[in-house]
Amino acid sequence: MSESLYEIEVDDIRGQRRTLADYQGKVLLIVNTASKCGFTPQFEGLQSLHEELGDRGFEVLGFPCNQFMNQEPAENGEISEFCSLNYGVDFPMFSKIDVNGPDAHPLYQYLKRQAKGLMGSEKIKWNFTKFLVNRDGDVVDRYPPTAKPGDIRKDIETLL
Repeated sequence: MSESLYEIEVDDIRGQRRTLADYQGKVLLIVNTASKCGFTPQFEGLQSLHEELGDRGFEVLGFPCNQFMNQEPAENGEISEFCSLNYGVDFPMFSKIDVNGPDAHPLYQYLKRQAKGLMGSEKIKWNFTKFLVNRDGDVVDRYPPTAKPGDIRKDIETLL
């Protein structure tokens, strides 16, 4: 178990291993994504936040997940192409992971411990659950899939 968010290793969408230390000192919005979900159009709002707030020290980090009704069946290359072609996504995307269960990625184990969901549940309920992290690496809030990226903007700007 990692003591710090920045120690956690992740693989980017091209399979390159890195740690979240690459994002130390930035405000982060970490999102589990899927290409075939009713919430998939949120990529547009996430990209807008990335473009509008990126130069102030903000990053969106996308983690594709296929644990919810097989809504992300594609491989990493296809996912990257889909996001880029359909939504102009150029914020960092990472390799497909599990967010729940025995194979849940250490990042999501960490996030869920830091910011529990409804009624204290740690389980991620669906695609596009969002975690807001401050510049110190503290998870300050968790948002349900129904929270649109624009609805979170004020909270992000407060941390910037």
